[in-house]
Amino acid sequence: MILPQALPEETRRAMLNAVNLTRSFGNRQVLRGLSLTVEPAEIVSLVGINGAGKTTLLRVLANLLRPEQGMVRFGSYTPLNAPAEYRRHIGVVMHTSMLYDNLSARENLRFFSRLYQIADSDKRIRQVLEMVALNSRADELVRTFSRGMQQRLAIARALLHDPDLLLLDEPYTGLDQRSSELCEMLIRQAAADGKMVLLTTHDFNQAVAISTRVDLLHDGKISWSSPSAGLSGKSLRATFNELTVFSGSHKGHGVNT
Repeated sequence: MILPQALPEETRRAMLNAVNLTRSFGNRQVLRGLSLTVEPAEIVSLVGINGAGKTTLLRVLANLLRPEQGMVRFGSYTPLNAPAEYRRHIGVVMHTSMLYDNLSARENLRFFSRLYQIADSDKRIRQVLEMVALNSRADELVRTFSRGMQQRLAIARALLHDPDLLLLDEPYTGLDQRSSELCEMLIRQAAADGKMVLLTTHDFNQAVAISTRVDLLHDGKISWSSPSAGLSGKSLRATFNELTVFSGSHKGHGVNT
């Protein structure tokens, strides 16, 4: 893979590496020795049924949840030896927006810019608001925003500190066509800039369309992985069915074609 030469050498060498992750909730083991690598300029779609552990994995990778076993590393940083530096390289969009309803869009971003100690934060806030097409609504309260607008602002929050890795949990859920197209453009631009993108979805067509690689999560592990080139939603679904047909675990659990 050829990476943009303008990137700093350290960034071009860095990658996300997760090894042998396990995580349980009560008696239910959600992650079972899962290993995963994401390299610069990759867009990896993680596909699995609802409840397969996609959100749990992203929460572990974002250092929002501790694994019981295993290791996560970004370049030379881990959540254990350098948690602040590790988080600084990561932008996260989860099911909840992590925004404050009673603050405006600009005030939300100003708050997060202080957390990340962003220099010239007003300029950066204007940049990300323009990127997500919310500059005209910057001073309106978040509670007045539609679902699509809140999701776009959550993406702006995730991009604010210019992270090297984006973790996106079902980023298209509830978005209208305009917001979906904007979200896709931002994901593609991030990868073109050499960033790593790991997103979860249960939509096979969407996974193939947006990604450079598709990983299937089943039974707590990455059961299958392939470059997306040459794949279709139909062929990906057929592969998924082959992996899960004996367990029957995909029936009625929100896998889309």
